[in-house]
Amino acid sequence: MKLASLKQNRDGRLVVVSRDLSRYADATAVAPTLQAALDDWREIAPRLADIAAALDADRIAHFPFDSIACAAPLPRSHGWADGSAYVNHVALVRRARGAELPASFWTDPLMYRGGSDAFLGARDPILIADVAWGLDFEAEVAVIAGGVSQGASRQAAEQAIELVVLVNDVSLRNLISSELAKGFGFVQSKAQTAFSPVAVTPDELGSAWDGAKVSLPLLSALNGAPFGRPDAGVDMTFDFPTLVAHAAKTRPLGAGVIVGSGTVSNRDADGGPGKPVAAGGVGYSCIAELRSVETILHGAPKTPFLKVGDRVRIEMNDAQGRSIFGAVDQEVVSLAP
Repeated sequence: MKLASLKQNRDGRLVVVSRDLSRYADATAVAPTLQAALDDWREIAPRLADIAAALDADRIAHFPFDSIACAAPLPRSHGWADGSAYVNHVALVRRARGAELPASFWTDPLMYRGGSDAFLGARDPILIADVAWGLDFEAEVAVIAGGVSQGASRQAAEQAIELVVLVNDVSLRNLISSELAKGFGFVQSKAQTAFSPVAVTPDELGSAWDGAKVSLPLLSALNGAPFGRPDAGVDMTFDFPTLVAHAAKTRPLGAGVIVGSGTVSNRDADGGPGKPVAAGGVGYSCIAELRSVETILHGAPKTPFLKVGDRVRIEMNDAQGRSIFGAVDQEVVSLAP
């Protein structure tokens, strides 16, 4: 089934969305919000599935679905932890600045804990006060889990995965190096994170979901031009159960915690650093990776970061070319002083 939160109050109003993303049915009689549903998922999920079946069979009252009315599926969350599961991305970025990749990066996931108090909806603008901060998008996949016990096994973590979403992990690249140099972590370098209008249960992905990762291209576009189409199931060094278990190693995770994959990145077929879509490659899921490749090949980056008026689109289609999650479609807007 597919679930969304219409903009209403702080936590949205839960609705069930048809498989073709054309209609929705109100779900508040079952659970007022997605967080409330996740808090009692074993009881609530079958009742939501009944609504979904009735909606797809046109046996229930429904309304036209428009993603512009959507908040993030979880407008705020008890936790947002973002990994860096595609080590190819990390390797390219470090190679471009002449930094060695530690061997441990292939065995121990990188992960940061991000701000989760106010997520952006799929059509909300990206507000920027200063473009000199180096505004970038990051196209990712994430899972939403039920409660996870401290020290949970990989198997237990896999069983806790309830929903899948797409992510735009908005980053401010020119603030990162000085912030990390302090020896702590991201705070100002990460702007508000945006999510796809719809969260889906893993069964909606069919054979593309193997219990651990999504094997479909993640499509991103910048100002209408294709930017990336890497397969999210390829070169994923750490799968989602591994990432969830990593996040829960030393503390439990509450129901509704979101765990992201990090920037989706594929190696080039010839072993090189990758090619843009226009050159026949799978492209990239963020500008920083393209700039890293430009630096590796030509000595310096040439592609600028985002500016006011730019538009980013992130989407994933099924094997028949139908949108699964709806699209993250955001314009960069200046934040007035």
